[in-house]
Amino acid sequence: MGFLSLYRPARIRREWFSNVRGDLLAGLVVALALIPEAIAFSIIAGVDPKVGLYASFCIAVVIAFTGGRPGMISAATAAMALLMITLVKEHGLEYLLAATLLTGVLQILAGYLRLGRVLRFISNSVMTGFVNALAILIFLAQLPELIDVTWHVYALTALGLGIIYLFPYLTRSLPSPLVTIVVLTLIAWALQLDIRTVGDMGELPDTLPVFLWPDVPLNWETLWIIFPYSLALAVVGLLESLLTQSIVDDLTDTQTDRNQECKGQGLSNIVAGSFGGMAGCAMIGQSVINIKSGGRGRLSTFTAGVVLLIMVVFLTPLLSMIPMAALVAVMIMVSIGTFNWSSIKNMKRHPLSTNIVMLSTVGVTVFTHNLALGVLTGVLLAALFFANKVSQFMFVGADTDELPDEKTLHRTYRVHGQVFFASVEKFMAAFDYREDLDKVTIDLSRAHFWDISSVAALDKVVVNFRREGTEVEIIGMNQATATIVDKHAVHDKPDAVDRLMGH
Repeated sequence: MGFLSLYRPARIRREWFSNVRGDLLAGLVVALALIPEAIAFSIIAGVDPKVGLYASFCIAVVIAFTGGRPGMISAATAAMALLMITLVKEHGLEYLLAATLLTGVLQILAGYLRLGRVLRFISNSVMTGFVNALAILIFLAQLPELIDVTWHVYALTALGLGIIYLFPYLTRSLPSPLVTIVVLTLIAWALQLDIRTVGDMGELPDTLPVFLWPDVPLNWETLWIIFPYSLALAVVGLLESLLTQSIVDDLTDTQTDRNQECKGQGLSNIVAGSFGGMAGCAMIGQSVINIKSGGRGRLSTFTAGVVLLIMVVFLTPLLSMIPMAALVAVMIMVSIGTFNWSSIKNMKRHPLSTNIVMLSTVGVTVFTHNLALGVLTGVLLAALFFANKVSQFMFVGADTDELPDEKTLHRTYRVHGQVFFASVEKFMAAFDYREDLDKVTIDLSRAHFWDISSVAALDKVVVNFRREGTEVEIIGMNQATATIVDKHAVHDKPDAVDRLMGH
C-alpha cells in the first residue's frame, strides 16, 4: 500500500471526519500531555527544549497524513532520546539533525522492504512484558514530581485522579483528562499555590520552526559518524511504533498497515530533522490518552500537533500556569490503564517459560530504560523456549525384520517430528550403530529437516552405519527436506568420511 491510497475519498471521510468532535477534544488533551514530555526528553538528549517541541509538532502533523495507524500519537520519546546522548555530547546538535534525516531514510526503506512483518515473531508474552514495562516506566517518570514537594501537590494529584475516574459517571461529553487539567489549573491560579508548573520545565520557544538543513560536511566521515546512531534510532523507533500500533489495534479492534507506518514514521522524522527537531516515534502513553479521550481518527493526531505548536508559541503565559500535578495525574491514569493487570493473575496458569519471558522483558526494559533491549531479550528467550519445546516432540521409532527375498537382517528407523539444531543430539542418539544388521532403512516421511545441522547429523548417521558394513537407504523425504539434503548432504560423496572429519 502506498501513500496515494491514503487519499481515496471514502478513506479520507472514514479516517478524518467520522469522529470530528471526539478527535478535536482528544487532540487537545494529548497536546497538553505532550509538552512536559517533549521538554523532558530534550533535556535527556542534551538539547534545547525547543528541539523536542518542534520535533513533536512536526512528527505528529506529518504522521497524521502518512502513517498507517489513525489515532496513534507519535512525537519525541524517551527511548529515542536515550540513544542521542553520546552523539549530541561528542558532535553537537547539527550532527543530531543529520542523524535524524538518515533515520527517516532508513525507516522509509524498511517500509518498502516490508519489514513490518517482523512483528509476527514477537510472542504474546513479549508483548505483555513490553506493555507492562512501559506502564512501569511511565509511572516511575512521574515520581520526581512527587518527591520533596508540599502537600498541595499530593492533594491536587489525588483530586486530579478523582476527576479522571469519577467525571465520566456524570457525563462523557468532555474527556475527563481535559477537565482535570482545566480544573486543577484554575485551582492553582486562584489559590496562588507555590507548586511546580509547566513553565518551570524549561524555556518555551516563541517562534515558529523554520527550515534548517544540518550544517555538517557532506562526506563519508560524517556518514561514518551518524550511521550507527541512525540505525539504532531507526530500529528502536520502528520497534516501539509497531508495538504501539499493535496495542492500539487491539484497543480499537481494527487492523492497520504496518509497512505504511514504517514509511510514515520515516517521512515524519525527515521533516522533523529539516525543521530543527530530533527523531521520534509512536508514544504508547499519549496514544492511550488519545484513545481513552475519544480520539479515533487522523484528525486527533493532527490536532495534537497543531494545538501543541499554537500553545507553545502563542499561548505561553497560559500554558506555563498548568500545574505539573495535573499532568502527573493524567500520566498515572495512563500507567494504570496501560498495565495488563490480568497478566499477574494469569501467571498461575501460564507455563513457567511464558512467565519467564514476560518478566525478563519487563525487568530488562525497566532496568535499562531501553525498550529495544528488553524486547530483544524477550524474543530470544521465547525463541529458545520454543526451540527446546519443539525438539522434545521429535522421536525415532524402530522395528527389525528379516527380508524374505534377501535373507538379510533389516531394521527400519521411522523419524517423527522436526529435526533441527536443537534436536539433532536426540536424533543421533536414537540409532544403534553396533547392532549386527545387513541393512537399515531411515524413513523420513513423518519428519522435516530444517537446517544444515540436521543434514550434518543425517550424514554422520549414514556414514557411521556404513563404517560398520551396514547398507543404508533413506526414504520418504518431503520436497523441502529433499532440497536441503541434496544441497548440503555429503554422505553420498566419495570423500564423505574426510568431509565429516573436516579434512
